[in-house]
Order: sequence, then C-alpha cells, then structure tokens
Amino acid sequence: MASVFDASDSRAATNALLAGLHEDGFSPAAVVLFLVRAARRSLLQAARRPRALAELTVLHGALCARGAGRRPGPRWVATSWALSASHLGLLEHRRRLAAADVLTLLRANLPALPGGDRRLAGVVAIVLDLADGRLARRHGTTSPFGDYADAFADAAFWTWHAWRHETGRTPRAAAVAAWGLPVVAVTATALHRDRMPERPRPALLRPAAALQIVFAARSLLRGAPDSR
Repeated sequence: MASVFDASDSRAATNALLAGLHEDGFSPAAVVLFLVRAARRSLLQAARRPRALAELTVLHGALCARGAGRRPGPRWVATSWALSASHLGLLEHRRRLAAADVLTLLRANLPALPGGDRRLAGVVAIVLDLADGRLARRHGTTSPFGDYADAFADAAFWTWHAWRHETGRTPRAAAVAAWGLPVVAVTATALHRDRMPERPRPALLRPAAALQIVFAARSLLRGAPDSR
C-alpha cells in the first residue's frame, strides 16, 4: 500500500484504499485496516503541511473561544477541526489555507458562534458562500479540499438551520433530502465502485440553492429566538 501513503493525488490514494477494502470483502478486519490506513495517510498529509495545520488550529481555537458556554459550541468546532485536519491531503500541492477556505470553515461553524441562532444567520451563510466561491475563482485557489469543505459546510449549516428554525416535517425532510442524502449517496457510490465519484458541480439554480434562499427568507421574516 505504498502508493496510498506516497501518492500526492488524494483521489488516487483514496481509490487505492477503497480498492483494498473491496478486495478484502468488507470484512470487519478489512474495515479496521481501511480505517487504520486512512488515518495514517491523514496524519502524514497533515505533517507535510504544518502551516495549514497551524492555521486550522488557530482558526478553530478562536472559534472555540467565541463559542464557549453555548450549544453546540466547542463540540461543533472540535468536530470541524478534526474533519478538516484529517483531510489536509485534499489541498494537493498547496501548503496553506486560502482565504476562500477560511470563509468556508467560518460558514460551517456559524451554529457554534454567538448570534448563530438569530434571524440573519441564513443570510450570512449565503453571503459567505458566494464570497468564498468568488475568492477561490479570482485567486485560482480552488482545490479538492475547498470543494468538499464547501459541500460539507452547506450540509452542516443548513441541516442544523432547518432543525433549529423549522418546525414542520416537510421543510426538515427537504433539508435532509437536499444536503444529507447527497453525502450518503456519494459515500455509497464510492464503496460500490471502489473509487471516489466526481462531486456534482453546483449550478446557480440547483434545488439546494433555492432552498437556502427559502429558509433564509423565512427566518428573516419571522425572526428567531436567541440562544445563549
């Protein structure tokens, strides 16, 4: 499995890991070995990018301090740090975070910050989403890390937003369908095909984008209680 640890292409390394898991028949031992190999690669990739790891740690440390004493607060931020740090290999040739990556991570952690329950949270999330995409394109800092971080930031924030602000079953189910099911579908496809599928590129009028606008507008119009 040397290619898994030495490959600079994160997609090729992931495909090699998935192929090994499939060859071993998805047995419990194979799953454990897969997780161990994936964790080892993550550690090696993070060690090769000490600046990016330090930037992640400083950013999440500041977010944790801001969210101390409120829910979901530090636990949410800690999960964000762990997921980000374990996927630094997706930065590929880059050794540091881009400004667009920082904005994406800020969006993902809005639920943990003071004011995250207020009626402008949805609007702030949309503005950050548009800003990070524009920055990445303008400065040529797009990467698999930013691509997947963007998808998971959307899934984390908007699913939380729907369950925090929407009381009806229909909007909550719509949030799960728009942001949760694609994550499950991509994972299932990867396991079935032994390789990571290309993430669908967002379109301006995709259903999830329209749903973001609906949720943000509903929250803005009716207001939402603060959470201490």
